Amino acid sequence: MTNPINILIVDDHPFIIQAYRNALDKYSQQGYEFVVTQASNCKTGYESITEATTPFDVAFFDISMPEYAEKEIYSGEDLAALMKTQMPDCKIILLTMHTELLKINNIIKNINPSGLIIKNDLTFDELIFAFDKIINNESYYSQTVIKLVGQAQYNNIELDAFDKQILFHLSKGVKTKDLPQYIPLSLSAIEKRKLNIREILEVSGGSDIDLINEAKIKGVI
Repeated sequence: MTNPINILIVDDHPFIIQAYRNALDKYSQQGYEFVVTQASNCKTGYESITEATTPFDVAFFDISMPEYAEKEIYSGEDLAALMKTQMPDCKIILLTMHTELLKINNIIKNINPSGLIIKNDLTFDELIFAFDKIINNESYYSQTVIKLVGQAQYNNIELDAFDKQILFHLSKGVKTKDLPQYIPLSLSAIEKRKLNIREILEVSGGSDIDLINEAKIKGVI
């Protein structure tokens, strides 16, 4: 490629960022030129996207990072969704520790990233292989992801953005009656959604704490 490849890396683990840079250094030796922007949390990631003067070609996002609640950015998944809106041609690569099928299916459905890698699968060679495929307009899912999506247990389960907001605010200790202050839905609509979420997550009865714990186990929040 003749033009520099504009890359965004958002991760709160310095050793992961260094792994990305080592991979890019390998490609630099092959004649590629990169312009790299780094961010370490949702706030700086948000600012990197919204204040960019040149579109990013490739973006790496860690799923779990310090949130930016002011802008309703709670994870790398939210940053990836923002990127898709702001720069739809950007190739998105997501890294996560989550190995729950529900979480993985939601990421694929909502983001459809060019790359999705489980961190336990990550090696230097794996990262090189993934990056090679993605810059050549192919997709790459790591082996654990491939195994998970081959399962059928949660294939038809979906939680939308409002469902996730309900779970998020409940996890922060907000009471159900106060949720309309945070989510643009009526209390009756929220209560109906909570019942639906309980069915989806297979939580019959129990408290909101039980619901939140199950949502965390299944990687929803």
